[in-house]
Amino acid sequence: MAHIILRLPAVKARTGLSRSTIYLRITEGSFPRPASLGARAVGRVEAEVGAWLAGQIEQSRRTQGRRPRLEETW
Repeated sequence: MAHIILRLPAVKARTGLSRSTIYLRITEGSFPRPASLGARAVGRVEAEVGAWLAGQIEQSRRTQGRRPRLEETW
């Protein structure tokens, strides 16, 4: 099975999160940990980032509840 590794700029672009927020969430245990690619390089497994994003979307949709329709706000 081939793994696609994402470097930080790609992770930031896909998630919309800043570097500091990504590392904060890694520390909290709520974001996929990076994999070591060498002495001074890390990356994230694309499938893990995708699963995290899917979980965030699912959680967001559950907690939003029902939004009022435009006609109901007038």
